Amino acid sequence: MTQPSKPVVTVLTAPDEPEPPGMDALRARAEVRFACDEQTLNDTLPGTDIMMVTDFRTEALEAAWGSADRLQWIHATSAGVDALMFPALIEGDVVVTNARGIFDRTIAEYVLCTILMFAKDFPGSLRLQQKHQWQHRDTERAQGKRVLVVGAGSIGRQIGRLVGAIGMNAHGIARTPRQDDPDFVAVHGNDDLYEQLGHADYVVIAAPLTPKTEGLFDERAFKAMKPSARLINIGRGPIVKTGDLLAALRNGEIAGAGLDVFEEEPLPADHPLWDMENVTMTAHMAGDFIGWKRALTDQFLENFDHWHRGDDVFNLVDKELGYAGSR
Repeated sequence: MTQPSKPVVTVLTAPDEPEPPGMDALRARAEVRFACDEQTLNDTLPGTDIMMVTDFRTEALEAAWGSADRLQWIHATSAGVDALMFPALIEGDVVVTNARGIFDRTIAEYVLCTILMFAKDFPGSLRLQQKHQWQHRDTERAQGKRVLVVGAGSIGRQIGRLVGAIGMNAHGIARTPRQDDPDFVAVHGNDDLYEQLGHADYVVIAAPLTPKTEGLFDERAFKAMKPSARLINIGRGPIVKTGDLLAALRNGEIAGAGLDVFEEEPLPADHPLWDMENVTMTAHMAGDFIGWKRALTDQFLENFDHWHRGDDVFNLVDKELGYAGSR
């Protein structure tokens, strides 16, 4: 059964965020409203059929939830949907989709770049360059090293595929273990995490933020890692306890960290991580490529067409688990 010819779509953005690109294509198919906070969302939600959420850190939706009188579907233009998972939404009938697939390859490229920067000591070379200092050094080989990807979903698969292409051995951690996987040497179950941490040269966090993963990388996890191992986090900041990571780096329990996400964002300017020579940091941008905002709108429009025809939407999020399954 097809949907009404002019459904109402409310786009929830961050305050002062410009209109997402490609909205004219959406206006041709729907009545489009905009909101940026609880007050404006309370005004736009009545009569809204669909929400497109570009502010993935927002709490406005939960606060204005009582105004949603005919909402059927929420689309998050992000891979993570943890900020949207409040009890009334989880328990209700409104379906949720996410931007699975848009950022996967770019994030995998970021991870591969970070691994190679550590292996070839590019941070050290850049420091020497700034000093105009010529200093020959031997560096590590990446080939043959073991990468443990914690979160073997669509992003994790791309990471496994890319690191495997340069001769690294990719292992995964997931809810369901599997030995016959095209992108990993093996995928181990969640219960095997601490054992597998002890074998890895690089540990990559690619898991979504859920109650089970929040604070997962703490003192126990870092003590389970090899002193020569590096941690790379492109998942969610709160999966790592920053204080425990800082202690592990200072105590030599791990050799380094490449961080794109943090418990507190922006990271305060006086935080000790900024000055650590064995840490590389970026500002939550691992997946953001030139043109990503338009790509997100185009993905939503494709899914909107599915919905409007009465077909199943793709990238459906399991609201209890907090992430999407395969398309």
